[in-house]
Amino acid sequence: MKVRFTKMHGLGNDFVVFDAVRQRIALTPERLRRLADRRFGVGCDQILLVEPPRLPGTEFHYRIFNADGSEVEQCGNGARCFARFVREQGLTEHDEIPVGTAAGAIRLHLEADGLVRVNMGRPRLAPVEIPFQAEHEAPLYDLEVAGEHHQIGAVSMGNPHAVLLVEDVETAPVARLGPAIEHHPRFPQRVNVGFMQRLAGDAIRLRVHERGAGETLACGTGACAAVVSGRLRGLLDERVRVDLPGGGLIIDWRSPDDVVWMTGPAESVFHGEIVL
Repeated sequence: MKVRFTKMHGLGNDFVVFDAVRQRIALTPERLRRLADRRFGVGCDQILLVEPPRLPGTEFHYRIFNADGSEVEQCGNGARCFARFVREQGLTEHDEIPVGTAAGAIRLHLEADGLVRVNMGRPRLAPVEIPFQAEHEAPLYDLEVAGEHHQIGAVSMGNPHAVLLVEDVETAPVARLGPAIEHHPRFPQRVNVGFMQRLAGDAIRLRVHERGAGETLACGTGACAAVVSGRLRGLLDERVRVDLPGGGLIIDWRSPDDVVWMTGPAESVFHGEIVL
């Protein structure tokens, strides 16, 4: 089965994107892992699938698969690439695009300056909704991991995130603690792990170990979760620039009753065909 794809990235967080509206595609976990392999496949952090709409009031349905073949609920950098893809491919002419995901509907906005602004929805903070095992909701939770005691924020942006405050992201133990926290038993669906350094009320640096992918150059939902967690701790302003290894995002969030807005770039790298 020969199918067309587009390689894209958002701040270096890279994707293989398939149009499943105009072509038939069958993606198995084995095929997904092969596609993501940087030696034997195309190579990417995640695979994105553009499908016909499932939810009322949406134009498309958006599916996200990790490099290990697992399906996840949401991806912020992928959402921006999704918006760019459907416009470049002529699948829509709209600047505002309602899209369904496994986590619910989101709205994508193509800005005049070429950036993409995404309504990421309201963060979920109740432990049962993250999901995270805790007796009650709190800005910080104690977590014993790898024989050490840490404090984390726990937030769902449609997918689960743990956020640690560190003094310097350059020396943060991402490779050691990221996998340990990802598989911690208090996160029954595993978790993405963000290591956040506060620079000022309106600026942070962030590295993210992504569930099923390892550390990536950027994570949009991770940036949103970090700002939410930072604001709940009283550390951050309503608008924050998040500097990730791949570049910067702007995150806006006022209060728990409001949605989170993410603004940043998305770029196509090349188009190709592959036999699955």
